[in-house]
Amino acid sequence: MTSFAGKTVIVTGAGKGIGRATALMLASRGAQVIALSRSAEDLDALAKAAGSRCIAVDLAEADATRRAAEEAMPADLLVNCAGTTELEPFLETSIENFDLLHAVNTRAPLIVSQVYARHRIERGLGGAIVNVSSIAAWTGFADHAAYCASKGALDAMSRVMANELGRHGIRVNCINPAVTLTPMAVKAWSDPKKADPFLARIPMGRFIRPEEVAEAILFLLSDAAAMINGISLPLDGGHGIN
Repeated sequence: MTSFAGKTVIVTGAGKGIGRATALMLASRGAQVIALSRSAEDLDALAKAAGSRCIAVDLAEADATRRAAEEAMPADLLVNCAGTTELEPFLETSIENFDLLHAVNTRAPLIVSQVYARHRIERGLGGAIVNVSSIAAWTGFADHAAYCASKGALDAMSRVMANELGRHGIRVNCINPAVTLTPMAVKAWSDPKKADPFLARIPMGRFIRPEEVAEAILFLLSDAAAMINGISLPLDGGHGIN
């Protein structure tokens, strides 16, 4: 079990789901977590559970996101986990929701990573970033046009980040889970008519637990992954082999 003692880690979207599981796991392994999330109530609960330093911010707002990222510095490691979704058929996808999903799912990781990387580079320090993406980056799920587009963009951007920031000793990777049992996933996959065919394609026969994603995130942050840079790691129980 890797220790993160003495490390400070920013986790966006830390109030719920994968972000919360990641923050709790990091804290249990010695890290000081700086948690960014929109809900002050969620952050208060996390602070009590993990002793996290918390910053409430709406990551859909670019200027507020940059201010929050600057407030969070200094940090050794970064997890961009915040995400949102809206379910709409392609022909009914609204510009407002398309822009919202890209603002939270793609632009916020850009902004926070820029602030983090500049701070590390100015001090001659390396680091690691994990961007929490999705198998939606390469799978065209019905009713997920904006979400799939935002996650595909996140993966593409992450490869550029890995190329440019890797030259400064900062590794950047994506973790791409299939359906994970978070509040957002319950909203998107509550209909058995939709969920059952998806489950049938997973050889492991179930959806993913947030803690399982957190374990993979911590691995990619750790020195055990010192030469892993620029990957999109599927965490899908074998869904992709069917």
